[in-house]
Amino acid sequence: MNLLLAALLLAQVTETITVTATRTETRVADTPASVVVLSRESLETTAAPTLDDALRQVAGFTLFRRTGSRVANPTSQGVTLRGVGASGASRALVLDDGVPLNDPFGGWVYWGRIPRASIARAEVLRGGASDLYGSSAMGGVIQFIRRRDDALTLDTSAGSDAAGSFFWGNTRGSIAAELFRTNGYVLVREGDRGTVDVEADSRHGVLDATLRHGTAFVRGSYYSEARDNGTPLQRNDTSSRHLTLGADWFGGALAVRAHGSDQDYFQTFSAIASDRNGETLTVEQSVPSRGAGASAQYARPFGKRHVLIAGTELRTARGTSDELRFTQNGTFRVEAGGRQTTAAAYLEDLFAITPALSVTAGIRTDWWRNESDAGDATEGQANPRLSLLWRASNVLSLSASAYTAFRAPTLNELYRGFRVGNVNTLPNAALASENLTGFELGARVRNARLTVFLLNVSDTIANVTLSQTPTLITRQRQNLGRTRSLGAELDADWRLGEHWRASASWLFVDATVREGELRGHRVPQVPRQQATAQLMWKRIGTQLRWSAMQFDDDRNELPLGAYFAADFFASHPLTKTLEATFAIENVFDEEIQASATPVVTLGQPRAWRIGVRYSR
Repeated sequence: MNLLLAALLLAQVTETITVTATRTETRVADTPASVVVLSRESLETTAAPTLDDALRQVAGFTLFRRTGSRVANPTSQGVTLRGVGASGASRALVLDDGVPLNDPFGGWVYWGRIPRASIARAEVLRGGASDLYGSSAMGGVIQFIRRRDDALTLDTSAGSDAAGSFFWGNTRGSIAAELFRTNGYVLVREGDRGTVDVEADSRHGVLDATLRHGTAFVRGSYYSEARDNGTPLQRNDTSSRHLTLGADWFGGALAVRAHGSDQDYFQTFSAIASDRNGETLTVEQSVPSRGAGASAQYARPFGKRHVLIAGTELRTARGTSDELRFTQNGTFRVEAGGRQTTAAAYLEDLFAITPALSVTAGIRTDWWRNESDAGDATEGQANPRLSLLWRASNVLSLSASAYTAFRAPTLNELYRGFRVGNVNTLPNAALASENLTGFELGARVRNARLTVFLLNVSDTIANVTLSQTPTLITRQRQNLGRTRSLGAELDADWRLGEHWRASASWLFVDATVREGELRGHRVPQVPRQQATAQLMWKRIGTQLRWSAMQFDDDRNELPLGAYFAADFFASHPLTKTLEATFAIENVFDEEIQASATPVVTLGQPRAWRIGVRYSR
């Protein structure tokens, strides 16, 4: 029998499966990529009420700033892995059962779009994956796999936050919904606060329905959120509608997907007095955007030792930033925007040279075109990968990979400016794409994996400081030059008896600017070290997180201190189908410095919730 197909059959009964690394079902131990899988059990025993906070169990996972999606502006919720990013745009692709969750206009992620109760597991692939997934996957891929079991789940809790998540499903379809609200907290330190500083809060709701017929499905969802961003005049809201169609034929060998979205985004910006006792409205911004895409993939054995995977994708995004600006000289309107179209094709060969040695070779070519009133531009990119995996024994495997990856600037970076506190960031329609060259060496021993990596990025896009005064810092998105991320990551997971489980994750990365005006500076928003640990006994879980200091700016003048945080979760059965839950985040109320604008703002303080969970 084909060696790879035999491995796949074995995987179904012996080990967790991941689909992210090769776009085919493969055991984690049989992929040369660095992959972490968060099971449903792990997601259910974390104190984090949101998906982005739950993913902080994986060292190297960060949003642009240390503030989570509950209180952070949506535009700063781009995800970065391994310290590749230097701005708020995502350097990782986030997928919902194979369909992109990244915003088509800005690349950020609305983490509340998937009801937590509907998720079976989350997979995190760290390292460039543009050879299969294109632009958004320069730093890696995160995929949420939906539940397809016959189940009814209701999880509700209240305290510092109030949340409810619902899932009902079977083989014919599912309905999922979620409501969330937090009163938030004041972002600014107590000694720095003025009369303009109020709680940053948010509320969101999502309704999601899927119908299945055979191997075909249709999924529709509606998402709405509103936020108050820490001062009386700063707020934003979003409403979006999404439709996905899909089908799998020939036993899953041919997979076809099509998706579309329609979104309205509104935000206000203000200028804050130096004593924080006065605030002036500066901009009202409306950003309507539309996105659509389609993909097809075919995978089949070829001969006795090969599995070939071929696919194609087409995506389009259109958006406009419509601003009403308020100045001392009056009010005026500024409008900018454009359209981005991307087409791609990829081919991958999984080749089993011997039962112990396998090779993965692949290449993807992307073409994209930006169209706007400022002019049109067309670019192309080819990204190859070569990986080796040697299973030295039943407990040891070694791997090596070399690849290139890229990220095209988003419409948001090209045409939309924004303001956070007294930091004003300008767009740049002349941005070029970022390009990454990566090398990895990995070793897996039983349940632990060590990966050493070198990532060189040219034309890195960052928010570069143009001028600075006591009341206003002006930055612009620019290609600042070449950056390098040299590091290592270690992941381990243990099952200690029938009820105990432990895991740990550690990342070291030296991310620096290697050329250009900022040569020698550290890449902003990237700590040199991160570590996490989780310990679970039955339905009681503890999560620990530590991060070294990092800089919030390109000049390395605004440091954010190191921090340690601990979370705790426990549940107790009341009946066979009902359990009581208790969660507390940041148990020791550690101060987490999230940003410097230039006033230091803070991450999540201590928060708690109690609730009930029903499942059958």
